[in-house]
Amino acid sequence: MSEAEDAEFRRLQWKCRRGMRELDDLLTRYLDREWRQGSDEQRGVFLRLLDAEDDKLWYWFMGHQSPPDAALDTLVRHIRTLPP
Repeated sequence: MSEAEDAEFRRLQWKCRRGMRELDDLLTRYLDREWRQGSDEQRGVFLRLLDAEDDKLWYWFMGHQSPPDAALDTLVRHIRTLPP
């Protein structure tokens, strides 16, 4: 990993910290396991997910609501299925 990629990864690790352990775990799990090999499109969807407000993320990940965007919904469903 280049120095710039490493810096970006650390920035994203910080952005995954939402102050709610459940959300932190879900977002960090995806980042650690799938970010590096993800396509530019997959990375873009994850970045959009990180821009969502915490309360929306909570409802999406708990299954109380679905994201309005199909790509975000697919990613949320995928992240929910990742083993701990």
